[in-house]
Amino acid sequence: MAALRLPDPRPDWALFLDVDGCLVDIAPTPDAVVVEPGLPALLDRLAVRFGGALALVSGRPLAELEQLFHPARPAAAGQHGLEWRGRPPLPRPEGFEALDAPLQAFAEAHPGVLLERKSHGFALHYRAAPAAGAGALALARRLAATTAPELRVMPGKMVVELRMAGADKGTAIRAFMEAPPFRGRVPVFAGDDVTDEDGFAMVNAMGGHSIRVGPDIGSGHGAPPASAARWTVPDAPGFRRWLAGLVVMDEPAGEGAGGPGT
Repeated sequence: MAALRLPDPRPDWALFLDVDGCLVDIAPTPDAVVVEPGLPALLDRLAVRFGGALALVSGRPLAELEQLFHPARPAAAGQHGLEWRGRPPLPRPEGFEALDAPLQAFAEAHPGVLLERKSHGFALHYRAAPAAGAGALALARRLAATTAPELRVMPGKMVVELRMAGADKGTAIRAFMEAPPFRGRVPVFAGDDVTDEDGFAMVNAMGGHSIRVGPDIGSGHGAPPASAARWTVPDAPGFRRWLAGLVVMDEPAGEGAGGPGT
C-alpha cells in the first residue's frame, strides 16, 4: 500500500465510520470513551452534505451508539452487522448462554480483564492485563467450539471477541449500499482494527476508498497482518479533523491529511 494522502472528497460519497479508534479515542474500557463536544452535530452535518448517506458500522450494540452520539441518530449497524434498527433480533447459537460463566470466571481470575456482554456475543478486554491475552484467546477458541453453529473468534486491539458468524462489517456495508440513500454512491469506510478488514475489502471491491486510522493494526498475538486499506491517517484526532474538513469543502480539491501508507 503506497498512499501518500487521503482521497479528494466528492459529493457522491457514502460514508461508513467505525467508532472506537476513529470517531472516539481508544479508552481503557468501552464505557470510558469520550465523545468530543460537537461531534454529534458534525455527524448530522456530514449526513446532510452526503445526502443522508452516512452510517456507523461498529462492534458496539446499537443502544450504546445511540447513547454515545445523542442527539444525532445516524444510520447504524451494530455488533459487526448483526444488529439493525427495525429488524427482529437473530436467534442465538445453541450453547450461547453457557459461555457466560467460564468467561466471567476468567475475568475474575485475571485482574484487569473485563468481560463485555452483548446480545449476540462476548468480548474479553485485556488492555489493563496484557499478559492475559494468550489465555483469553485460547479460552475463546475452546468455548466457540461448544456452540452450534460455532461462534467466530476475532482477536482485536487488546480484546478477543466471540460473535456469531454470517455477518461482518463488509456485509453490513454491502447491505447499506443496496438501498437508498446509499445506492449508486461511492463507499468510503474508515476503521482502525483487524475487525475492520472485512469492510476495507468490501469497499475496495466496490471501487470505493478504504481508510485505516492509526498505526499498523495488531491484535497483541504476533505481528500485525497486512491491511487491505488503501489510505491511512496517523491517528483518530487527525481523522476527526479530516471529517470536519469535509463539511466545509464545497468542491473536490486539494490534498487530504493522510499519513504515509504502508
